[in-house]
Amino acid sequence: MNKKTVKDIDLKGKRVLMRVDFNVPMAEGKVTDDKRIKAALPTIKYVLEQGASVLLMSHLGRPKGGPDPEFSLKAASEALAALLGNPVKMAPDCVGAEVEKMAKELKPGEVLMLENTRFHKGEEKNDLDLAKQMAALGEVYVNDAFGSAHRAHSSTEGVARFLPAVSGFLMEQELEYLGRAIANPEHPYIAILGGAKISDKILVVETLLSKCDKLIIGGGMANTFLAAKGLNMQDSLVEEASIETAKSILAKSADKLILPVDAVIADKFDAEANTQTVDVDKIPAGWRMLDIGPKTLDLYKASLSGVKLVVWNGPVGVFEMPKFAEGTFALAKLLAESGATTVIGGGDSASAVKKAGVAKQMTHVSTGGGASLEFLEGKELPGVAALLDK
Repeated sequence: MNKKTVKDIDLKGKRVLMRVDFNVPMAEGKVTDDKRIKAALPTIKYVLEQGASVLLMSHLGRPKGGPDPEFSLKAASEALAALLGNPVKMAPDCVGAEVEKMAKELKPGEVLMLENTRFHKGEEKNDLDLAKQMAALGEVYVNDAFGSAHRAHSSTEGVARFLPAVSGFLMEQELEYLGRAIANPEHPYIAILGGAKISDKILVVETLLSKCDKLIIGGGMANTFLAAKGLNMQDSLVEEASIETAKSILAKSADKLILPVDAVIADKFDAEANTQTVDVDKIPAGWRMLDIGPKTLDLYKASLSGVKLVVWNGPVGVFEMPKFAEGTFALAKLLAESGATTVIGGGDSASAVKKAGVAKQMTHVSTGGGASLEFLEGKELPGVAALLDK
């Protein structure tokens, strides 16, 4: 990674304005999953140890046009205080005279949580006046919110125009591991793409095919590729508008693609549906493919033998329903035992390795779904581009 990090800048006595991703699940005013808060701890602790004070900013949810107590970051600040074992002050807003006063009164070692950046309409428009007001609160800007780095917002890109801007440790780690998939990957290198639609991942497919040795396609995406090969997918989800695209990818890269050979099919899209396992060219009328079958899993297992790097984004079945989760969970376990560097793109894949109980055995599980996907497409993320180069 060629971007400066918190270790490349003098923090002693400084007020550090840090963008974190505390967009966490909540219920009844309490944080129900603190994974993202824990992920920011190493950077927060390091900055405090350097004799700085920390002002944290984040968005939470999608508040409609102004402050809304339901989307307050107060619960996140309480969860952070418990994890740090230190008090965390809560600001009434993320800009304004009162917040500026609180910021200036912060002593080294103290933490102030700013209120939800999306309480201001200008945040998502990258309003530079708002960004300037945010920047006035600190002396150094640290971005540790990889999950928001693909958005050019006031708190992710705008503020970096007014302060020296560096990455935190989480951002550094994300760029290092996802960077391996794009920049100079180890070989043999296998990429695995799942999820529902090709149209969402067409650029990722093309970028990865130019880098990897084999590309495993599962999930709903696989149905469209199989239909492009002329198979009757019956009631399976097939993206008709993407069939020609799938045909052209098959024409160029058939030798690299690994598609399902058998499937767990259902007579309806329902957790209680009747199921059977058949070869992909023998799906009966009225049935649909909702998971990979055992022969496909054997194919995956054989292709993962001796692999050095695996990047996985998207489940290979409808893993939210227990009857159609076996393929995704079995794949997660294969990766955990592969001995390869395993990089899991966030979102559903992160959730799948966690549910399979193997998240800790993966080399890196990304905290950003959309951001990791755009990074794997080879796009430059605005929140990363804005940071100082080494």
